[in-house]
Amino acid sequence: MAAPVIYGPSFSTYTRTARLILDEKGVEYELRPVNVITGEGQRPEHIERHPFGKVPSFEHEGFSIYETIAIARYCDRVFSGPSLQPSDPKQAARMDQIIAILDSYGYAAIIGKLVWQRLVVPMQGGQGDESVVQGSMETARRCISEFERLKGSNEFLAGPQISLADCFIAPVFAFLLMTPDAEALLHEAPGLSQWWDTIQQRPSLQKTQPQFG
Repeated sequence: MAAPVIYGPSFSTYTRTARLILDEKGVEYELRPVNVITGEGQRPEHIERHPFGKVPSFEHEGFSIYETIAIARYCDRVFSGPSLQPSDPKQAARMDQIIAILDSYGYAAIIGKLVWQRLVVPMQGGQGDESVVQGSMETARRCISEFERLKGSNEFLAGPQISLADCFIAPVFAFLLMTPDAEALLHEAPGLSQWWDTIQQRPSLQKTQPQFG
């Protein structure tokens, strides 16, 4: 079986999600960087892979796909290794709910606004816009509160075993913790802090550390 190919930069949280899933499955893959910050996502060769110019896109044995949730489910279905989708329907629904919260609300607030202004803009030589940061806080806080509540007493986000939900949230959480706002946002989320202490030790997290430059 040919090794799958992921197109996207290592610093993309969604690209990292796809990588985490393959690493958790024990699958060798090739990462081909596409730097969306410098405009590579709009090049014709990438638009052919992803008409909206986003990352990641994915190829495996002549099959091409984009949208991270589709890539995630495909990889979990096709490759051997531990299942990352719970067989229990309630745990599976919880997993889907957590991913949907991130996709619908969390990513735009936490990465698109907070992390972008705190980390990416200064990295490019600019100064973050505090009004944008503050405008992200209510949604970011609500998402974190919900992740904490939905996790409950489980070791992982959707149950006793790692699932796709953990692979989606962990890359976002890693960047959030690099901001000066993380301590206040996580003050009332001890379960998430404990979860991070566990998840960050996994070899997949260690192997997929984002690279810049």
